[in-house]
Amino acid sequence: MKRKNILILLGSILVLIFISWYFTKPSGQQGQTIKTKVKYGTFIIDVTTTGELEARSSEKIQGPNPMKLRNARIWQYTIEDMVPDGTVVDSGQWVATLDRSDLENKIKDQELEVEKLQTQYLQKQLDTTMTLRNARDELINLKFTLEEKKIVVEQSIYEPPATQRQVQIDYDKTLRSYNQTTENYQLQLQKADADMREVQANLSKAQNRLNEFKDLLGDFVIMAPKPGMLTYKKGWDGQKQGIGAQVSAWDNVVATLPDLSAMNSQTYVNEIDISKVSEGQEAEIEIDAFPGKMFNGSVFDVANMGEQMRNSNAKVFEVVIHVDGFDSILRPSMTTKNRIITDVIDSVLYVPIECVSSNDSISYVYFQGKRKQVIPGRSNESSIIIREGLDEGDQIYLVAPNDAKDWDIDFLDEEIIQKYKKEEAEKNKPDTVKMEPNPKMNFDGKGGFKMGKGTRQKGNRK
Repeated sequence: MKRKNILILLGSILVLIFISWYFTKPSGQQGQTIKTKVKYGTFIIDVTTTGELEARSSEKIQGPNPMKLRNARIWQYTIEDMVPDGTVVDSGQWVATLDRSDLENKIKDQELEVEKLQTQYLQKQLDTTMTLRNARDELINLKFTLEEKKIVVEQSIYEPPATQRQVQIDYDKTLRSYNQTTENYQLQLQKADADMREVQANLSKAQNRLNEFKDLLGDFVIMAPKPGMLTYKKGWDGQKQGIGAQVSAWDNVVATLPDLSAMNSQTYVNEIDISKVSEGQEAEIEIDAFPGKMFNGSVFDVANMGEQMRNSNAKVFEVVIHVDGFDSILRPSMTTKNRIITDVIDSVLYVPIECVSSNDSISYVYFQGKRKQVIPGRSNESSIIIREGLDEGDQIYLVAPNDAKDWDIDFLDEEIIQKYKKEEAEKNKPDTVKMEPNPKMNFDGKGGFKMGKGTRQKGNRK
C-alpha cells in the first residue's frame, strides 16, 4: 500500500513537470509546427465597416410655422414632452408639446401694447373732436360778423366817402378772415382724418400681431400627419433630440416618420480604404441584433469630402448602402456590419497575410527550410495574392520558426522579377493626349505668348 502511494506521488510530479515544460517552452518551437496551404481560386477584396440602419425616405414632423416664429422673434424652442422613440402613432395623434413660455410672455407684452394703442386711439379721437368743434364755432362766429359788416356797408351810402371807404375795408378784412378760416378748417379736417388713420393702422397692426401670436400658440402642440413609427431626429452631434432638446427655427423638424419598406445602412469608411469604394458595388449587410441574418445591398452614395470622427484624429468618408428587399425586423438605428465587395479576382493563388514577410525591397515566405522570395499582389483584410513564387498546395509557415532568421533566401529568377516590374511600370505609366495648336495663341512679335504643339498629362491610370 505504501509502495502504491509512492508511485502515485512520483507520477503526479512527472505530470506537473511535463505541463510546466509544455507551457514554458520557447514560442519559436511551437511556431515550427504551424503551417498552412497555398490556396487557389476566387479572391475577394472587401472593406468591412460598421453602420446604422436608417429609412431611405421619411416624412418630417414639422414644428410651428417658421415664418410665424421669425415674426415672433423666436429663434429656437424646447421640446417639453414627447412620445417615446419608436412609438407607433396614428394620423392626428398627439406627438409632442413644445415649451410655450417664451411665446406666452410675448402675448402678454403684445396685449399691453394693444391696450396702450386703444387708449391712444380714444384720446386722439377726443382731441380731434374738440379741435374741430372749436374750429366750427369760430367759423360760425366769423360768418355772423361778416353779415354784420355787410349791413354796415349797406347803411354807409349816406355817409361821407371816407367813411364809406373805411367801412368797406373793414368788411373786406372780415371776408378775407372768414375765407382763410374756412380753408384752415378744411385742412384741419384732413389732418384729423390722417391722424386717426395712423392711430387706427397702428392699433390694427398690433391687434393682428396679437392674433398671430395666439394662433401660433396652438401650433406648439404637435400632431402626427399620418400613421407610422415615430423616430427622434438626430442633431449635428449625432445625439437624438428627445425631451429637453432645443430645436432651431431654421431647421424646424421635431421628429420623423420613416418609411420602413426601404432601408439604408449609413456607414463611414476610413481615408485609406475609401479609394476602393465606389457606387454600384455589391455589399453584404448583417444585423447585429440578429446574428446570421444577412441582407444583400449595393453602394448608393460615396461622399466626396471627408470629415473628422468625434474624439479622434481619423478622417472618414460617409457611405450610404441600399439594403435590398424588405423585412419587418429591420428598424432604424439598428447596428449593422457591412462587407463591401470592392473587387473579385478569379483563379489566383493566395495565402494568409501573416505568411508574407518583407526585407528591404523583397517579399518572402518561410518554405521548406528557406526564405522563398515571392511576388505579392493585392490583399484583403486576411489574405494576400501570390503572383509568383509558390504553387497550389504548398505548405508554408504561418508563424516564423525560431531559427528562420538564419535561413537562406531562395531568390526568383531575374527575368521573372523584371517581367513583373515592367508590368507595374506599364500599369502606372501616365497617359498623354495630343494638343492641337491654337491659332489664336501664336506669338505676335510684341511680347505675346506663343503656344505650340505639346502634350499634357492626364494622371496615373490604375
